[in-house]
Amino acid sequence: MISTPSLPGGTWTLGDLTVTRFGYGAMQLAGPGVMGPPADRPGALAVLREAVDLGITHIDTADAYGPHITNGLIREALHPYPASLQIVTKVGATRDGRGGWPPARTPGDLRRAVHENLTHLGRDVLDVVNLRLGNAQGPRPGSVAEAFGTLADLQRQGLIRHLGVSNAQPEQVTEAQSIAPIVCVQNMYNLAHRDDDQLIDALAAQGVAYVPFFPLGGFSPLQSSALSAVAARREATPMGAALAWLLQRSPNILLIPGTSSVAHLRENVEGAGLALSDEDLTDLDKIGR
Repeated sequence: MISTPSLPGGTWTLGDLTVTRFGYGAMQLAGPGVMGPPADRPGALAVLREAVDLGITHIDTADAYGPHITNGLIREALHPYPASLQIVTKVGATRDGRGGWPPARTPGDLRRAVHENLTHLGRDVLDVVNLRLGNAQGPRPGSVAEAFGTLADLQRQGLIRHLGVSNAQPEQVTEAQSIAPIVCVQNMYNLAHRDDDQLIDALAAQGVAYVPFFPLGGFSPLQSSALSAVAARREATPMGAALAWLLQRSPNILLIPGTSSVAHLRENVEGAGLALSDEDLTDLDKIGR
């Protein structure tokens, strides 16, 4: 077993919860299109158990994955949960029969989603709940007051320890913080998509975590050739180099790469531990500029 301190990036504190900066995203454990059960159920359970055996203490999920599939797998694989394990979930979207992600952010939707997460995960209280905003195409403007206020009420009732937002614009982050403290922001960000650079730095100054999703996706051939050149120079995979860059980009960045393969999980952990040189960082920084 790899001890927690040996994971790349060390740890970060979400409120009063300590998590490894290298976490695990459970989205890929569901079936194709994040719908239905996995083709390899024993393999999915093995990945979750391997994540914990490696020392990972941050698992990201949502009851919409499947729907209800990944949370059930997490419970089956890991319950009763180790005291060190923190599970971060999302509410604010559901699934339709075509595999879409329609919003579900009315007060009733959110209360129901929180209780369903509690049931499916087998928890009395949720560690962190992110409010998912926008839609599948990205963040969209609009007030978060009613939806985030509903989650703040559930937090006051003792059902949620900490709150965050996902797929959010900077103005929505600020509005949410005016209602209740947040411990994390989860947005799309990677070497090629750098819109949140200023937000990341502002959150770091506040001690708030930033959790990028799709850490490798979205590269054009030109951009991926630059990444591949650094990866080849370091005898690493492009994913490993991209994950290592994220960890070195800012100390408040937490990683949640997903996979349904134990071998790929181990590969991601190894890759994220690369110590990139100044030359590497300069070359990689040019991708998103």
